[in-house]
Amino acid sequence: MFTVNPFAALAASMPPALMQTYVVIMASLVAAGTLVDIVHKGSAKYFFENWRRSKSKAGRQLGSAELISIAAQTAVVDVLASGEFCNARRRVAHLLGMYGFVLYVVSTAVMVFDASAGGVWARLWWLGGLMVCAGGYWFWFFIRADVAAEGNSPFRVVKADLFILSMLASVTLGLAWAYLQASGRGGWASAFFGLYIIATTILFGSVPWSKFAHMFFKPAAAFEKRVSRANGTAENLPTLTRDDPEQRNRHSMELLRDAPMDMGLGIKREAPRHY
Repeated sequence: MFTVNPFAALAASMPPALMQTYVVIMASLVAAGTLVDIVHKGSAKYFFENWRRSKSKAGRQLGSAELISIAAQTAVVDVLASGEFCNARRRVAHLLGMYGFVLYVVSTAVMVFDASAGGVWARLWWLGGLMVCAGGYWFWFFIRADVAAEGNSPFRVVKADLFILSMLASVTLGLAWAYLQASGRGGWASAFFGLYIIATTILFGSVPWSKFAHMFFKPAAAFEKRVSRANGTAENLPTLTRDDPEQRNRHSMELLRDAPMDMGLGIKREAPRHY
């Protein structure tokens, strides 16, 4: 089961070109939805305007070598390692979901366009799907802030949950369909395949209204943040150093002017579960 291309069996009930066309349409929906999201929210306009303001207020100009170094740090730390997450559990869950989703989508495309692609690609498909489920369900039921810290029900759903829920539904139904098909339960397999297609269409078709496009915005935002720190603008926020007289004198209480920077962070010693 784990080495068989589950999409190859679809050739008995539909032309392979049909599923291939569907994959192309889903990719087009992601591209179009991301552009709609950018135009509607003005994300690109905000990014370039903020970048221009940062350059005009920079304490020093960054050279090409330094910009390349910052870009590499952004790619390795912020993108590949999800370094923006301070919470270890949330970071691990995010990494499982991110890398699992990449493996799942890439292997799906390969097996849809190449019916003979089984073996390693089928294993990667199952591995990616199980990683998404592990990270996604762990996050949904145990890590979400409104569940872990605010005491809300894990079954409470709001619009912001559209991406995570549609992704989990698509992957879960896809794995269930592949299992039922390999087990010879044709009727159930057909029903789950239909649900799988519906959930996948919602996932890729709802980009303008979900958080799907955030995966494309976050690297740019992380890069801009690192550049602003390096050129001295620090996003117009105060710098965390007691060597700066402005920082020492910004407190109205005399005793806080020479206090250590980590003063008051004792609240982080325990999780916020006092609901």
